[in-house]
Parts: sequence; structure tokens; C-alpha cells
Amino acid sequence: MADLAVRVAGIPLRNPFLLASGIWGESGDSLAGAWSAGAGGVITKSIGSDPRPGYPNPTIETYERWGLLNAMGLPNPGIAEYPGEIAIARKAGATIIGSVFAGDAAEFARLAQRMEGTGVAAIELNLSCPHAEGFGTEVGSDPDEVEAIVRAVRQQVTVPIIAKITPNTSDPAALAAAAEHGGAAAVSAINTLRALAIDVELRRPVLSHGLGGLSGSAIKPVGLACVWQIYEAVSIPVIGVGGIMSGRDALEYVMAGARAVEVGTAIAFDGVGVFDRLTRELSELLDRIGIARLEEAVGAAHPKG
Repeated sequence: MADLAVRVAGIPLRNPFLLASGIWGESGDSLAGAWSAGAGGVITKSIGSDPRPGYPNPTIETYERWGLLNAMGLPNPGIAEYPGEIAIARKAGATIIGSVFAGDAAEFARLAQRMEGTGVAAIELNLSCPHAEGFGTEVGSDPDEVEAIVRAVRQQVTVPIIAKITPNTSDPAALAAAAEHGGAAAVSAINTLRALAIDVELRRPVLSHGLGGLSGSAIKPVGLACVWQIYEAVSIPVIGVGGIMSGRDALEYVMAGARAVEVGTAIAFDGVGVFDRLTRELSELLDRIGIARLEEAVGAAHPKG
């Protein structure tokens, strides 16, 4: 069987499939459950300085199996309460990446320092949520601001920093390059695409917040394009995100330049048991096309020379 073990920003992963932030990571038990189900690593919910209840329902609209539209509003218990959940996942032996969100560089740095103290292996900066006012895309769309945020965090923590890049911009590669200049050890791309659904009978948006973020198979071509561009613009590792529903989807991301991938919507549809299926499909596919180690496939679709 093909070897699926990889290293991303110095972090050893038993396989490239990471539990994406915001899916199944609300508690230590769920993080541990994803790890036990076969995830190569788990990423926590995005945690902020203070508790947030999130937006009122409805917050999710599904489109059969090709997409999911959500506007949750970054609900979380706050950084003071969440370390106990990480401790549960660490006890299970999970490789954990802590996700944080904030409104400015100083707040990101404070949060990252506290998150590092929980014993996580790395920190992912949520610079890309498309629907939370004052956070995410609103602070992550300007390369100068991205560089300043990453640099401020780099000055406060020693663990690797992963910057999660928005697709809701004209040049995601420029954002990734800015993150690299600021000291990021890796970038993840993409977060959800800003999107909207309308209820024609009620004459209003379906989601209570109005605008939401689209994930799932529908956005895979966008995610692939962003990973492709970012791979050619930076020297740090790229983590692919967006519409990974099969082993073949994952290998497309790897050949576009990703060293690992995050899985979210597939879990919403099929549960954490999807990790076992994904690893099996990817291993079988690599065997069939004659690749012994996943790392040999990273960036393989790019022109050589």
C-alpha cells in the first residue's frame, strides 16, 4: 500500500486528511472521535477572545451532495473555556491544530499565545470567514494586514503558524505570499465562498444572517485554482481545502501543490467515518497509478522545468 504519511510545517501527519475547523470540533470528545476515526490531524473550532452564541437559525442550507451554505457566526465558548476540550483530545493522542480568530493583529497575537499554552502542535489563523463582521475576510483581504497579523503572532509563539486564506479576493496568492513574509510556516486554502440563497415565497434570504459561505463539491475547482496559484507563489507548504469528498479529490489537490487537505462538508454529509474511506481510496488510487509515497505526488501536475 502507498505511504500516506506526510510532514507539514514540521508536523508529522499519519495521513494527509485533517479535520477542518468548524466541523465536528466543538468539543474534546468530537476532536478525539475524528482522530480515532482515522483523521491525520484535527483542527479545532475557531476560538475567539470571548464566548459567541453565533447567529440565530436558520444557519445552514444544503444542496443535496454538491454543496452546503452556512452562516454560523463563529459560535464558540471563548479561549478561557476551551483549553479543557483540547486536553481531552490530547489525552486521546490526537495531533491538534488550534484555530483562532480576531479583529486585529494584537488580539490575534494574544489569542495565539494562549492557544499555544494548551499544547497544540500548530495554530491556524482564521483570516477568511466570509460572513462574520469584523473578523475573517474583513481582516484577511489586504496583504499588508495579513503580513502584519502573522508577524505579530510569530513574535508571540514558537509553534508553526498556518494562515487560512480567503478565496473572496482578486489575488489569493498575494495573501499567501504576505503570510509567508510575516513568518507563516504554511498556508491553508480555501475557506468558504461568499454566497446567498433566497426564499422566493418569503421574499428574503434563507439564512438568518443573509450572506453565508458555500462549501462542498461545488467549490472544488476554485480551491484547486487557488492552491495551484499559491504553490507557485510561495515556498512554504500548502494545505488544500474545499470540496474534498473522495480520494481522487484529495489527489487532485496534492498534484496542484497541497501537502495535506482539510475535510469538512464530507463529514457533515457522511460523519467522521469518511476518514477511513478517504484514506483507503487515496491509497488504492496511488497504487493504481504507480506512486509509492504521497509526497512524490505533491505539485506533480505543474509543468516541469
